[in-house]
Parts: sequence; structure tokens; C-alpha cells
Amino acid sequence: MTAKTPFFDSPDDLARLVPDGASIAIAKEPSSPFALARALIRRGARNLHLVTVPTAGLIADLLIGAGAVRLVETSGVSLGEFGPAPRFASAVKSGAVEIRDATCPAVYAALQAGEKGQPFAPIRGVLGSDLLARRPDWRVIDNPFSDGEDPVVLLAPIRPDFALIHADRADRFGNVFVGGRHEFKTMAHAARQTLVTVEEIVDHDLREDEATAANLIGGLYVAGLAAAPGGARPAAAPGRYAADEAHVASYAKRARDEADFADYLAAEVFGRTPAAAAE
Repeated sequence: MTAKTPFFDSPDDLARLVPDGASIAIAKEPSSPFALARALIRRGARNLHLVTVPTAGLIADLLIGAGAVRLVETSGVSLGEFGPAPRFASAVKSGAVEIRDATCPAVYAALQAGEKGQPFAPIRGVLGSDLLARRPDWRVIDNPFSDGEDPVVLLAPIRPDFALIHADRADRFGNVFVGGRHEFKTMAHAARQTLVTVEEIVDHDLREDEATAANLIGGLYVAGLAAAPGGARPAAAPGRYAADEAHVASYAKRARDEADFADYLAAEVFGRTPAAAAE
């Protein structure tokens, strides 16, 4: 059997496939594609439309703080128990990024509509909230199957240019094991292209293994794949390593200050020593 999925040597090679201005979807932690996000920053990506599925934390803050993002479509960005996301908050306050407010069910529903090729997704949960005033692209109609007044909200489908995913493993045919992260499959099916980093690439066909066959993104949906051991750090990769909470706590402090954040980027993204960064 011949592999059809393009394999790449590194996350930096994958990042070069994402043009400025592209829309990218990233799922919430754990298993966030940090190695790929750092590669996008090193590439100098700009004007990205970031869709969080449905929320995001440090990875979104990092991309926003590095100036890679123009628009954020999200139901929430924070560092969880470590507090607000400093660079996100600063960018919102200054107007450096545009916010497209959503809710978790709205993001999932619109993404599922994108996956299925549907023209819209109907939901009801946001009726009566002020969210409708902030999302003029959402439409309210009466349920056409009801005999009386029955408003529903229609959402446009989300079809990202790229789904960016970090998973546990893939096989040499490009099939990606996502375990219980079924939203990864929805993202891959909805996106125009899917770029994946994995902890490990195995030789055997994951489709022939009963333990993995039901939880795969088929290689047909993968536009680019690279091994990136540790590629979710500082987030966790379940079964491989835990979240680096000390790192996140340190980031939460450093990202509050623009100069400290620049030092963080130099060290953690570009791999520069303090002396080199000062030159």
C-alpha cells in the first residue's frame, strides 16, 4: 500500500503551508499543537483568523501576543486556574485583534455544519442573550416546521482553511489516532486542509487494529503530517506526559509585561539565549 499523506520533517515545514490571512482551527487543551504554533510564529505568520474549538488558553495567547492573529472566533480565551490570558486581553483592549464572540455549542454546531456540507446550523440556546447583537451574521427565523411562532438562530457553517491538530500517533499511511477527541475528526472533516503533528509514527496500519480503528482521522483528510515528540508541551499529552503547570504559571506572570513576553518568545519560541536576544 502506498502512503498518500504528505509526510514532512518538522512542524516548521508544516507551518510554511499556512499562508498569511488563513483561518485556522485549534482545539482546547490537552493535546494542543504547540510545536506547530511556535513554528507559525517563527515563520512570521500574520493576519490569521483563529477559531478556537471551542475555547483556548496559552496557545491562543501566544499566537496573539506574537502578532500572528487578526481575528479570534471563540467562546473564551483564558489561562484557567492561572488567570486571564494577558496578551489576549491586551490585544482586545488595544483593538489589535477583532473578536467574534461565540458559545461552545455554537462553535460545535457550526463546525458540524461545515463537516456535513450543510448551509447553516440551527440552535436555540443564545435566544434572549445579548450575543445576537454582537453577531449580526447570525440570523433568527421561525422554525419552518412549526405552526406557530418558534424562533431559531441560524449559524453559518465553519469551514476553516486549516485544522491544526496534535495527536498521539499516526501510521505510515497517514491515519491519525485521536482517541476520545472526536472533535479532532470533526475539525479535520470540516477544514479544507488538516495539518497534524504526532508524538510517534508507527509502522503498522492503525485501521487493522480493533483498539484504534474507530478513532482515526483517515489519511485522506490529512494534508501534512510530521512527527513532533513533545509537541503539545507545555500542555499535556494524555498517556505521554502531564501539563507543565510551572511553565504555565511562569508564562502567566511574564506575559503581563510586554518586555518579559518578548524575552519569553525569544527563549521559548526562537530558542535564543538572553545574550543573543539582546544583540
